Amino acid sequence: MSGKQSEGLISRQYKRNSPFLESWRRIRTNPGAVFGLCLLTLIILMMVYSFFFISYEQVTALDAGNRFQPPSSAHPFGTDDMGRDLFLRTLYGSRYSLAVAFGAVGFGLVIGVFMGAIGGYFGGMVEEVIMRVNDVIASIPALLLGMVIVSVIGPGLKNLLVAVGFSCIAGFTRMTRAAVLTVKGNEYVESSRAIGMSQFRIIFSQVLPNSISPLIVSATSRMATSVLSAAGLSFLGFGVPVPLPEWGALISGGRAYMKLAPHLTLFPGLFIMAMTFACALLGDGLRDALDPRLKT
Repeated sequence: MSGKQSEGLISRQYKRNSPFLESWRRIRTNPGAVFGLCLLTLIILMMVYSFFFISYEQVTALDAGNRFQPPSSAHPFGTDDMGRDLFLRTLYGSRYSLAVAFGAVGFGLVIGVFMGAIGGYFGGMVEEVIMRVNDVIASIPALLLGMVIVSVIGPGLKNLLVAVGFSCIAGFTRMTRAAVLTVKGNEYVESSRAIGMSQFRIIFSQVLPNSISPLIVSATSRMATSVLSAAGLSFLGFGVPVPLPEWGALISGGRAYMKLAPHLTLFPGLFIMAMTFACALLGDGLRDALDPRLKT
């Protein structure tokens, strides 16, 4: 074997993967994370299917002759008190729960990251004001805060996103501030100041990119609590208005018939459980994959 071939073999053997590929390798070797990712992907595919093959008329049309039908080949999840197919309604409702999971977390993430980064980097009175406001938000129970917001701005999917997302801000603000405090004194930040970079450019080009790992993990886990919060608000009548079949609203509509037709609450409840379980497993897998102490 020639010297160049030996050098190439050694370099390939000890070549380090990029951070993304290394994290992906760790996720692929984590059975829980793979299962959670597959389950979440399946729910997303169901949502995509509902956009193309399930119409609004199909999930709202009444059929009094088919009330309270048990699960069968014609109606896999049975029918509700108005004869509507529960399978179609549950699949159709996935779009609302997923919209809340991604939209509310995105809303809270953007505001929380901005507030936490500004407070953690500048410190002093700026940090004190931001964190005291954050403490006030965190002191209000998420469900109660969502009920107040929806009561003020009205029901609807967009308002539900705001209500659930607002309760996510406090957690993202605290986490971002802690992450920024750990990196703002590093040499590359000092070098950026020395070459004349503006403060905000340093925050968004140097500090935040090196603080992103815990935020990714937290955002994935927060999706599970957002789905539960949205379902709870819809269950209480503060979420997506009827007759739209959001999962929490489906459970609320079927609770009066639990003895007569338990399938009305069983299947929407299983979907909520599957969604939260998938997000929790994926969040744990991302935590293990992005934890620097586990890297070799």
